[in-house]
Amino acid sequence: MNAFSLHGRRGAGLAALLLAAGWMLLAPAAPRSAVQWFGDLCTSLGRPMFASAATTAGAGARPATIVKPLSCEPLPNVPGKNVTTVSVEFPPLAYSPAHRHPGSVTAVVIEGTVRSQLGGTPAQDYRAGQTFFEPPGTLHVFAENPDPVRSAKLLAFFVTDENCGPLLIPE
Repeated sequence: MNAFSLHGRRGAGLAALLLAAGWMLLAPAAPRSAVQWFGDLCTSLGRPMFASAATTAGAGARPATIVKPLSCEPLPNVPGKNVTTVSVEFPPLAYSPAHRHPGSVTAVVIEGTVRSQLGGTPAQDYRAGQTFFEPPGTLHVFAENPDPVRSAKLLAFFVTDENCGPLLIPE
């Protein structure tokens, strides 16, 4: 390695640092948002990529989903199992963090767009009329409404053990 190549590496690193600092000074958002942006750019472990892009405080300050149980009925042809139906409303930018469900889940988006990610798969947008399936115990990395203006809504159908027990296994 000669002095020129060492200087070139330092120069490139310094240039990147100066660009980042300049961006932080010129960006319309607060410096904390810039730090979040860089963190989002570099990692997506345990949360969706660019989760903080919609708000300056990150996913923790985003609205939560609103879950309304609609029914729970025994499945006569499958002894010991029930089907539970719930409505899940996603206000604009609503976010649901990592969780698991004890049974099989089929979700049908009936309004807006829901972005969802299951463990081991990329995030995907589902629009009104589309469905997705979650096998029992699968990590549901997140679900969110990416729209800053319009709400989204889905119906979820759970097949679980009898007695209409809990539908979530906290992560």
